[in-house]
Amino acid sequence: MDVRAAVAFEAGKPLEITTVQLDGPKEGEVMVEVKATGICHTDEFTLSGADPEGIFPSILGHEGAGVVVEVGPGVTSLKTGDHVIPLYTPECRQCPSCLSQKTNLCTAIRSTQGQGLMPDGTSRFSLNGERLHHYMGTSTFANFTVLPEIALAKVREDAPFDKICYIGCGVTTGIGAVVNTAKVEPGATAIVFGLGGIGLNVIQGLRLVGADMIVGVDLNNAKKEWGERFGMTHFVNPKEIGEELVPYLVDLTKRGADQIGGADYTFDCTGNVTVMRQALEACHRGWGQSIVIGVAPAGAEISTRPFQLVTGRVWKGTAFGGARGRTDVPRIVDWYMDGKIEIDPMITHTLALDEINKGFDLMHAGQSIRSVVVY
Repeated sequence: MDVRAAVAFEAGKPLEITTVQLDGPKEGEVMVEVKATGICHTDEFTLSGADPEGIFPSILGHEGAGVVVEVGPGVTSLKTGDHVIPLYTPECRQCPSCLSQKTNLCTAIRSTQGQGLMPDGTSRFSLNGERLHHYMGTSTFANFTVLPEIALAKVREDAPFDKICYIGCGVTTGIGAVVNTAKVEPGATAIVFGLGGIGLNVIQGLRLVGADMIVGVDLNNAKKEWGERFGMTHFVNPKEIGEELVPYLVDLTKRGADQIGGADYTFDCTGNVTVMRQALEACHRGWGQSIVIGVAPAGAEISTRPFQLVTGRVWKGTAFGGARGRTDVPRIVDWYMDGKIEIDPMITHTLALDEINKGFDLMHAGQSIRSVVVY
């Protein structure tokens, strides 16, 4: 069938809006009509050419929501009409990783997904007979897409597509890093580096679990109001403090009789390896945990003095906020619908598919938290 899509033909070039061909779902696959999709920094990272695993030509997009329109043979958990959120981190519930219950990094389709292909090694997308690659197993920059059954979370039907699409990446990544990866407890002290779409969701995750002191760090003073809106208690612009950032943050977070500073938890949402080191070293000695969320450029490495780790600080990484997609995403949709978390204020721009490149421009200019394309 013919579908409308924004195609990434080559790195560093704007997406091209065109009509492409989509084959129907095969064994264990589902066709979804995408109703809305967010534009995420990860899409930009790949489109820029900085992603070492980027493949072209492809149909990007991984932050979507839509309706099941067709199911392939063998599909048992979904039916036509179900509302779903595509999952770039699937949950098969059968591979060793899923069965371990120690990680959300399902391995069932990892190899083909990384090649931009469906599990059988082929693509459902083409243009004039030439193959187009899938992206992150989702390809939500098309108004119809095909995914494996295990890469779809069934969600409630009263939730608005143009808001819950953000749960497909940004919301879940930020809140999940707090709830699943760090397991932050009430009364904790936390520092969040980078107050973009991920960082703001970390902040509201910290508010959700009852953290006491939530420090936001960003070079853009305009982010102060945003952070406070979602629960931030202190704001620090490193350019304006007149001293080194780490000692400043350690001093800011001093409390208790021993007056030893450092946060219980820190979160890097920047992808900058220098900031990752600062985040670790701003942790409390003995028990501080630093969670790396941001995606660093290809070949980048992190470093610190081993003494930082010997004295009890812990470095952790997280993907998709440690969430098991089919299990946890419907719960997060419920949290949004029940008013426990906010999404609406973060959707700063709503665009048509033909305007999708404007969404990337807004991102580059720092003028948006999240732009959403509504089909």
